[in-house]
Amino acid sequence: MTSPSSSPKRKWSWRSQAFRGLVYQIIAILAIVAVVWALAHNTLVNMQVRGIQSGFDFLASSAGFDIGETLFPYDSAEPYWRAFVVGLFNTLRVAVVGIILTTILGTLIGVGRFSRNPLIRGLCSAYVEFFRNIPVLLQLLMWYLLFTEILPDSTEPLQLGPVFISKGGINYPVPVWSLGQGLAVLGLVLGVVLAWIYRKRAMRRFEQTGKLPSMVLVPLAIVLVAALAGWLVGGAPTAWNVPIKGEFAIENGSALTPEYMALLLGLTIYTASFVSEVVRGGIQSVSQGQAEAAAALGLSRGQTMRLVMLPQALRVIIPPLTNQYLNLTKNSSLAVAIGYPDVVAIANTSINQSGRAVECIAIIMLIYLTTSLSTSTLMNWYNSRAAIKER
Repeated sequence: MTSPSSSPKRKWSWRSQAFRGLVYQIIAILAIVAVVWALAHNTLVNMQVRGIQSGFDFLASSAGFDIGETLFPYDSAEPYWRAFVVGLFNTLRVAVVGIILTTILGTLIGVGRFSRNPLIRGLCSAYVEFFRNIPVLLQLLMWYLLFTEILPDSTEPLQLGPVFISKGGINYPVPVWSLGQGLAVLGLVLGVVLAWIYRKRAMRRFEQTGKLPSMVLVPLAIVLVAALAGWLVGGAPTAWNVPIKGEFAIENGSALTPEYMALLLGLTIYTASFVSEVVRGGIQSVSQGQAEAAAALGLSRGQTMRLVMLPQALRVIIPPLTNQYLNLTKNSSLAVAIGYPDVVAIANTSINQSGRAVECIAIIMLIYLTTSLSTSTLMNWYNSRAAIKER
């Protein structure tokens, strides 16, 4: 029988499985580092031999090209790094809005697959089978051609009040930004937090008393009242930047371009077909006895789905749903096919201007890696919150 003092020494013995595993992991890491270093070294040497410049110093020089669609002012004389920031925000503009719309549409279609109405059930099934079996690139091209061919010219737009619809996009009025709008946005954020707190307390009260308070109208009223209060505190500004019909195009206001609408609509409809299947599978994983028990308590089918089935299905839905969010974000790189200036389009133009192909591709990889890891981290946190905890 060995003494306790000899057990720590045995951990560093080659007979120890843990020690051998540690050595193998160190060797694997060193091998990966060596391969990466060799590839990087050979790339730099070959670039020097061919007289190709390398390095990220070009990011500080003037880009020299315009960007057709930006969320904030940009001039061609500004540096490359600012052009990449514009492309990043254009990508996030599609990804964030697309994820929200995809979640709503996919959930509705997934729930609709369980409808007692055969028409609704058939339409939801047809939607899924149709859109998920057509390549997303073809869908983007289809929507882009529809927007650019069906809509009227910018010289003769379709006018719906202050809104103009043409091949140049949808032009609509926007408020002139001032303190009132800033406080309204702040109030909106505060209202969302208060509405979330209200829903948490309402669910706790429902579990204690069995009486379900309003879960939609009251939270919505809280958000609207908070935003209205911020707007009133800021002086209640009423100035608007209204679009007007110009000689060749619609001027002033803000616009949703055909490229953005085609990209957003195509990605949303395509990804929602997969999300609906994720939702359907998650609901089917819940025991049918749960629905029968809810019906025995007097809950309607809508309440049963919202309060009993979906909360239990979340533990099955969230992991594959995360993959669909990542796919939507990465598929946004197809925007280059329809001329939307996302980060890939900006990088392609930068490569043609500067010749720094390796650096620009590295920037694209870093951006998509960061956005994907951020999305995964957020969804993993939400998954841990939604998981059923044993007592």
